[in-house]
Amino acid sequence: MRQKAVRHVDTSASVVEKRAVTTILPEFARAKADHSARRPLILAIIVIAAMTALRIAYASLIDLRTDEAYYWTWSKENVLCFLDHPPMLSWFIRLGTTIFGDTLFGVRFAGILGMLVTQCLLADIARRVTRDVRVVVLALLLPEAAVYYGLLTAKVAPDVAVIPFSVAMMWSLVRLAESGNPRWWLAAGLFGGLSLLSKFTVVMFVPAVIAFMLVPDWRMRWLKSPYPYAAALIALIVFSPVLIWNAQHDWASFRFQLVRATATHEISLRTVGDYIGLQFGLVGFVVLPVVLSGLILTARRGYLGREPVAILLSTAVLVPFLYFLWKSLSLRVGDTWPMFMWPLGFAAAAINVAMLPRERWPAWMIRSTVWWAKTAVVSGIITVALVFLYSVASPWNFFGNADPIGGEAGYEQVAARVQAQLAKTGATWIATTDYRTYAMMRWYFRDTNTPVVQINERGRFLGFADPGMDKIKGHTGLYVAREPDNHSALWSVIPARREPLERVNRVWRGGVMDTYSLEKLEGWTPELNPPADSPLFQWRVLAGDVGLREAA
Repeated sequence: MRQKAVRHVDTSASVVEKRAVTTILPEFARAKADHSARRPLILAIIVIAAMTALRIAYASLIDLRTDEAYYWTWSKENVLCFLDHPPMLSWFIRLGTTIFGDTLFGVRFAGILGMLVTQCLLADIARRVTRDVRVVVLALLLPEAAVYYGLLTAKVAPDVAVIPFSVAMMWSLVRLAESGNPRWWLAAGLFGGLSLLSKFTVVMFVPAVIAFMLVPDWRMRWLKSPYPYAAALIALIVFSPVLIWNAQHDWASFRFQLVRATATHEISLRTVGDYIGLQFGLVGFVVLPVVLSGLILTARRGYLGREPVAILLSTAVLVPFLYFLWKSLSLRVGDTWPMFMWPLGFAAAAINVAMLPRERWPAWMIRSTVWWAKTAVVSGIITVALVFLYSVASPWNFFGNADPIGGEAGYEQVAARVQAQLAKTGATWIATTDYRTYAMMRWYFRDTNTPVVQINERGRFLGFADPGMDKIKGHTGLYVAREPDNHSALWSVIPARREPLERVNRVWRGGVMDTYSLEKLEGWTPELNPPADSPLFQWRVLAGDVGLREAA
C-alpha cells in the first residue's frame, strides 16, 4: 500500500511537472520573443541619444547663421507677427534664451527639443498603424539618417517650429482614423493653428486633410459632422494673431509671401537641378529614393483601397513635392522650403515596409525594400556624422565661397573692427543696408546696448521697439556694409556725410568670404517709420530684387 501510494504521488508529481513545463515554455518563448523585439528599440534609443548629443555639440559650437541671428532679433520684440514669417519661431527662441541665456545653445534649444517630439510622434504613428516594433524603429531612425533632420535642426529656422506641430496635427488624424472618435478633429484643429503660427507653407497640407476626409467611404459622416468645421474654426482662432497684425499693417506678410509664390522667371533646368540636388543633399542620397518609393506605394494603397491614413500621409508629401518641382522650373526653391513635409514621408516609408508582406508582394521586393531601408539608415547616419566633423573639426574649405558654413562664418572679425572704430571715432550707433549684416551686428553687440539700425527695408521691422534714438539723433554713426552695397544708389536720397574708414575681410579657414566697408556717418538721423512709398521702406525678397511696389 505504501509503495502504491508512493507511485501515485510520483505519478501526480510527474503530471504537475509536465503541466508546469507546458505552461512555462510558451511564457518563456514569449518573454524571449519580447526581449528580441525590444532589442532593436533599445538600440534605436541609444542611437538617438548619441545623435542628440551630436546636435547639442553642433548647436553649441557653430556660430549663428545670419538668418538665425535675424530670428533672434525677433525674439527681443513684442509683436504679433513679422513680415517674413509668423511669430512661433520667435517664441521658440525666447523659450531657449530664457532658460539658457543669449547663447548659441539658448537660441537653438527649442529646435533640438522639437526634433525629439517629432520623432516620438512619428514612432507612435507607425506603431498605431502597424503594431510592429521594427517599423517603429525605422520611423525613429530615418530622420536621424537625413542631414537636415539629423543635424541641421540644431539650427533655428521656421521649420523647427512647424514640423512638430504639423506632425502632431497628422498624428491627431491618425488617432481619429484608429478610434473613430470625432473629438480628435479638435486636436487636429489646435495643432493646425499652431502650425500656421509657425510657417505659412503648412497650408500645403490642406489637400491631404481634405482627401483624408472625402476619399474614404466615411465621407458623408464627416460632411454631416460639426467636428471638422469646429476644427477649422479652432485653427482660425489660434491663427488670429497673424490676421490681426496683418489687418493693422496692410496685409504686409501675406503680400510679401505672395511675391515669392507668384514670382516667375524663364524656365531653367539649373533651378530644377538645384531643387532636386538639395533634396538629395538634405534628405539623403539613399534616404530620398527609399522615401519616394514608399510614398508612391502608400498613395497606391490609399487611393485604390480608400485607406485614410495612407491617403493622408502620401498626399501630405507628394502634393508639396510636386508643387515645388513645378516652381523650380522658373524659380530657385529655397533650401528649407520643402523641409516641413519629409517627416511624414519617413513615417510612410516605415509603414510601407510592414505593409508589403501583408499585401503579399513578391518576396524579392520585400527583401529589397527592407535592405534599402536598412542601408538608408546606416549610410545616412554615417553621412550626418561626416558633415558634423567637417562643420566642427575640419581645417579645410572644400567649397570656397559656396561653402554653406563658411558663407556665414567669420563675422567676429568684422565685429572686432567695428568695435575698434566705434571707440576711435566716438560713434554711438551702427547703420547697415542689409538685414543679414544688421542681424549679426545686433548679435555681436547684444551686451553693449549699442543701437543697430537697418536704415532701408524698414518694412521688415514693423512694430519693433525703439532701438535707442537718444544715442542716434545728433550722434555720429558707423556704417557697416558688405561690398558693393556701400555703392548703392540709395545713398543719393540720404543726406548724410560719409567718410570711408577701412575695409575688413571676413575670412574662414584661410579664404576670404566677403569684404566689408566701414564708414563714418554724420549729419543724418535714420527714419524708423518711413511711409510705404519711401525707398527706405521697401524690402527685397528671395524670389529676386522685388520691392513693395511690385508686390502691390
